[in-house]
Amino acid sequence: MKDSHATTERLPEATSSVDRTFCVAPMMDWTDRHQRYFLRLISKHSLLYTEMVTTGALIHGDRERFLRYNAEEHPVAIQLGGSDPKDLATCARYSEKHGYDEVNLNVGCPSDRVQNGRIGACLMAEPQTVADAVKAMRDAVSIPVTVKHRIGINGRESFDELTDFVGTVANAGCQTFIVHARIAVLEGLSPKQNRDVPPLKYDWVYRLKNLFPDLEILINGGITTLDQCQQHLQQVDGVMLGREAYQNPYLLASVDQTFYGSQQPPLSRHQVIEAMLPYIEQQLQHGAHLQHITRHILGLFHQQPGAKRFRRHLSENAWKPGADIDTLITAVELCPQAA
Repeated sequence: MKDSHATTERLPEATSSVDRTFCVAPMMDWTDRHQRYFLRLISKHSLLYTEMVTTGALIHGDRERFLRYNAEEHPVAIQLGGSDPKDLATCARYSEKHGYDEVNLNVGCPSDRVQNGRIGACLMAEPQTVADAVKAMRDAVSIPVTVKHRIGINGRESFDELTDFVGTVANAGCQTFIVHARIAVLEGLSPKQNRDVPPLKYDWVYRLKNLFPDLEILINGGITTLDQCQQHLQQVDGVMLGREAYQNPYLLASVDQTFYGSQQPPLSRHQVIEAMLPYIEQQLQHGAHLQHITRHILGLFHQQPGAKRFRRHLSENAWKPGADIDTLITAVELCPQAA
């Protein structure tokens, strides 16, 4: 494994182009830099996204902390939350300077807290606002600016309104739309319920691609297997997985061979852990706590012999003062027969 020392002390270079065939969704409190480093060991080509970072956090908060990532994470995109074109343009410039490969605008999060900040899915009611924001960001940076959104929100649930939104934003120069194939219900459903309760309408995303053949259209929502990904890719340009990629991360082990033509065999689960150890040691030396890293790898042995014991050992011990890589090694030894 490449030495990861000092990977957070330099600004990595963005890749010249972004292949979005297979992506892992931005997920609050989940897709932090530790989780992205871990997933990159499993798949070299999947496009990874940060958690949503608000413009206020970048402009007024600890900018370096919010923008920090590891060079090994490339290709990696940052997702921004905001609605003010000037602020978004400023944050897009920060992101490009730090070497991100893409800037994505969140127009899909349904939480009350996000809505109160005029961020997320509520912006689907304001296509021109989103278009103005996209134009401002595109004028500010040379890396791609993309939009992740729902197929609608309550009160704007028709396919015509969806096409009006996409058409308006596309006219501002956006070429890539990542479409969560559910509406967002902005009152009465929690963010968790909004990931399950509104019905999936994959056919709407397919119709979008047919209507806008020159746009890059990705599909998101409810996808759990690579076979499903392959079926969707017959209709759209890319797929994005969220919870399944987090809870069953070794699903990504076949992504490079299946979608990117890689001839390199994937690492085994045990080899992934071995490759992760130098990174964990480095992060612990810089003040990280073991549980902040190992919480992201609890699903690595999903459906393998010993998986329950592995998860239990880490859950019960990784949080303890002084927990180190020996805690992880002991947990892995509980899964000797895992593939």
